[in-house]
Amino acid sequence: MSETEVKSRVGEDVSPVSEVKSAVAGFMNDFKGFRADIQQRLQQQEDKMTKMERKSFTPQRPVLSTRAEADVPHQKAFDAYLRSGDDDALRGLELEGKAMSSAVAADGGYLVDPQTSETIKSVLSSTASIRAIANVVQVEATSYDVLVDHTDIGHGWATETGDATETSTPSIDRITIPLHELSALPKASQRLLDDSAFDIETWLAGRIADKFARAEAAAFVGGDGMDKPSGFLTHPTVDNASWSWGNLGYVATGADGDFNGADAIVDLVYAVGAEYRANGTFVMNSKTAGAVRKLKDADGRFLWSDGLAAGEPARLLGYPVLIAEDMPDVASDAMAIAFGDFAAGYTVAERPDLRVLRDPFSAKPHVLFYATKRVGGDVSDFAAIKLLKFGLS
Repeated sequence: MSETEVKSRVGEDVSPVSEVKSAVAGFMNDFKGFRADIQQRLQQQEDKMTKMERKSFTPQRPVLSTRAEADVPHQKAFDAYLRSGDDDALRGLELEGKAMSSAVAADGGYLVDPQTSETIKSVLSSTASIRAIANVVQVEATSYDVLVDHTDIGHGWATETGDATETSTPSIDRITIPLHELSALPKASQRLLDDSAFDIETWLAGRIADKFARAEAAAFVGGDGMDKPSGFLTHPTVDNASWSWGNLGYVATGADGDFNGADAIVDLVYAVGAEYRANGTFVMNSKTAGAVRKLKDADGRFLWSDGLAAGEPARLLGYPVLIAEDMPDVASDAMAIAFGDFAAGYTVAERPDLRVLRDPFSAKPHVLFYATKRVGGDVSDFAAIKLLKFGLS
């Protein structure tokens, strides 16, 4: 028998219940002391980690705007140049080599700051419609050459002991896409520029982006190639049955200036080769799209179907539809609908730099901002794009 049991029996005033309560109270006191010790150690460890973090990070001023502090010198220098023509701060900036461009000569042109340039690029991608589906390349030259192999190698069957005969050799065509200068010349009064509450960069980016987007959209569709890109609709067109390289093939609807049922659209899709059809896209303007939405197949089902998710393009016969307002309306012999793989069929070449030149003298009391960029475009594969002609043949 243990010592505790003996005392519990011979004690006069201590009952078993009181003894249990005393033992539990002692255990709780010991546990509280242990917990306090653990909390003290954790607090000491946290203080040490806080001190180490403070030593690791350099103190910085609170950011008072949405721009990072590292971008402020460049931003202030560009803002000072736009407002007053003071380019001393720009000359003293050290730019990374990857941001330099040979197109920026000593004639007063400067690279637009990164935030402004990104704003313009995003608007171009969403507004210049053909750019959204074409092949866009960045070049550092005055032109871009596309090498196209549109012929096949000859072949022949050979026996085990027979001589192999020489076969024909494929030919390669070179398509040169020259870069043309696209410019915009917005202006603002000096009094407006002196107003510190005026966001000059946002205004300038919006004006330039709007001008460039509308000019590019029109040129990629109908540009004549004279000091502007060559639009795909300006190339010679022939009936798809007699198509040859250098021309765009078309399928006629069989009705003068109108649809003759939905069969012509089906024929247009299958006029494109299978290797291009997988990535095919319809291109038309809003008026033509309104007429196409009313077409039905033989079973009374609409050919047009809206996107199933937000932001997804509408589909025609299962292929996406791009609305390009520069496409012609439905009229007699008009090529109002195009279909094909534009990523293979049309190439947009551009220089990555954008120049802005401030001119406070030519239009006093206004200040002109001369913005330029170089861009070109042309058909790079004549087999990848087909047209729908609204005519008898």
